[in-house]
Amino acid sequence: MADTPGIVITGASGRMGQMLVKAVAASDACRLVAALEREGHGWVGQDVGTAMGVPALGVAVTDDPVAAFAKAQAVIDFTAPAATVAFAGLAAQARAVHVIGTTGLSAVDIEAIDRAAHHAVIVRAGNMSLGVNLLVQLTRKVAAALDADFDIEIVEAHHRHKVDAPSGTALMLGEAAAAGRGVDLGEVRQSGRDGVTGARRRGDIGFSAIRGGDIVGEHDVLFAADGERITLRHVATDRGVFVRGALKAALWGQDRDPGHYDMMDVLGL
Repeated sequence: MADTPGIVITGASGRMGQMLVKAVAASDACRLVAALEREGHGWVGQDVGTAMGVPALGVAVTDDPVAAFAKAQAVIDFTAPAATVAFAGLAAQARAVHVIGTTGLSAVDIEAIDRAAHHAVIVRAGNMSLGVNLLVQLTRKVAAALDADFDIEIVEAHHRHKVDAPSGTALMLGEAAAAGRGVDLGEVRQSGRDGVTGARRRGDIGFSAIRGGDIVGEHDVLFAADGERITLRHVATDRGVFVRGALKAALWGQDRDPGHYDMMDVLGL
């Protein structure tokens, strides 16, 4: 196992963090070298397995990203924008592959991540499942084939705890639709209609967000014209699809040239 890539999981106590810890620990293709949490978190200093309520894994939770990244070949990061931007710089200094599943990143955040990608491999995606990335490709192709007589609406649903909207996946789909039409999403995006909004503007790409219960992730891309509708849909029922994609990305990034990649690159789409 010593010759397999060592992986750090950030935000180890979160839902995705715990699933990633378990997946890496169970994998023959990589090994868990550190589990990271914020300073002052109750898990710091404990064995990460014990903290999760499973048998000890021999890896203590740390709040020191510099020391953690120094012994890793990859970092898998599903945290928050500010933390992810800081981790990007540190992972680049360590020349570790940085797999980013964090959503809600601003344009300024992405610029900082781009700078870090000059020095190391970064794989960033709003969604790491194979099915979603296929949906993105289909959305681009359908949008390119249909003119603006077809209104485009993107509807997404997630659990009650999700803090950003639209979801990162919804924005991926919106970008794909805009690219298919040859327009800038920022100029045609319409989110959160409320009140007397007036008629829908031709060519807009609309977004709606649903939050409730324990919904893992559902995304619909609706192309609606007079007399007909086309709906492309993806439903995730298990977060394991994101875990598998993140691990695939971490392994794919080994020995790649520095750069800012996405799951399309990883999957060869």
